[in-house]
Amino acid sequence: MRSPRPRLARPSLVVTAALALAAVAGCGGSSTTTGSAPAGAGGAFTPPKIEALKSLGAGEGQVNLVAWAGYAEDGSNDPKVDWVHPFEKATGCTVNTKTAGTSDEMVNLMKTGEYDAVSASGDASLRLIASGTVAPVNTDLIPNYKDVFDGLKLKPWNSVNGVAYGVPHGRGANLLMWRSDKVSPAPDSWSVVFDPNSPYKGKVTAYDSPIYIADAALYLMSAKPELGIKDPYALDDKQLQAAVDLLKQQKSIIGEYWSDYTKAVQSFKGGDTVVGTTWQVIANLVKAEKAPVDVTLPKEGSTGWSDTWMVAAKAKHPTCAYKWMDWIISPKANAQVAEWFGEAPSNSKACQETSDKSFCDTYHATDESYFSKVHYWTTPIAQCLDGRTDVKCTDYSQWTRAWTEIKG
Repeated sequence: MRSPRPRLARPSLVVTAALALAAVAGCGGSSTTTGSAPAGAGGAFTPPKIEALKSLGAGEGQVNLVAWAGYAEDGSNDPKVDWVHPFEKATGCTVNTKTAGTSDEMVNLMKTGEYDAVSASGDASLRLIASGTVAPVNTDLIPNYKDVFDGLKLKPWNSVNGVAYGVPHGRGANLLMWRSDKVSPAPDSWSVVFDPNSPYKGKVTAYDSPIYIADAALYLMSAKPELGIKDPYALDDKQLQAAVDLLKQQKSIIGEYWSDYTKAVQSFKGGDTVVGTTWQVIANLVKAEKAPVDVTLPKEGSTGWSDTWMVAAKAKHPTCAYKWMDWIISPKANAQVAEWFGEAPSNSKACQETSDKSFCDTYHATDESYFSKVHYWTTPIAQCLDGRTDVKCTDYSQWTRAWTEIKG
């Protein structure tokens, strides 16, 4: 069985103050707020008024995509891995892909107006919606949308007021991994990576990004309930400071921070790291290297990601963009990209198409109870994502400055 290949790196998620403010200000200075309540509930911000496509026309002959590495494979990396050419043959739409390395790059590329669709992560999607860069999506024009897991539809990072702004591509959790020959007893809590008296001092790892502040906030939700944290992406000044203090304390036991998955694999394999944050695909690769590791979704839950294909508000090739969105979430293509990249597919029928018949079990693709414990990456904005209106929350520019302070 071929080991699934992950993207070169998850997004760095470092945003500028101007971009963070754009998520708040939106277009025309409208006030904004996003709730963690179900879509359609009160508290969602009002995006610029943009109409969704009403009908599909003739294909325009091409589609220009901004995508994560591994999301639009055309056989150039592996001749056996190609869902782009079959799409082109079926639709007559030639695919032109710009691979982006970070969410910031995706946002900036989409704002040029040169691209029709983007595979946005949760930290970018709200910015794209609020700035009017992407349009609502008419899911009636995307037949395969009906088979997308309900747990991914109309969520705070891909919809506003019950209106879809894209189609879910896949999802994954940020897990706890440890060397089973070095760490005992087997941990079931994130406390193992935050204990300043850890016996594994110097061999603990953490994800290198400001969004990792949410991991600390998630732990504090149960460790210090008196802080009143309800959503790890909705932190007021006091709550953010508590998370920062915890991460500064954690820094004393960190051996190395990681953002490159290959370095994480080698560090666990070599024993330089024995416990810390990981992705399922990293665990698979470490196990393939014969290193004894185990993973778990800790009792506190975890952070994670869910990427969304979104269409540009001023797409020059909207019909081909819609055809691509329908194709990439079709059972066979969605299974192919999920296995190649290393994440749970979004289409419920994709599990019947994977070459590894245990793949969806490994990635908990159909386990909504499992994913109910995952807090998907969402851009923090000044108006609290947990629905509070009596306090101002910290935005991502503040998180970025805080991360610089934490790292020293």
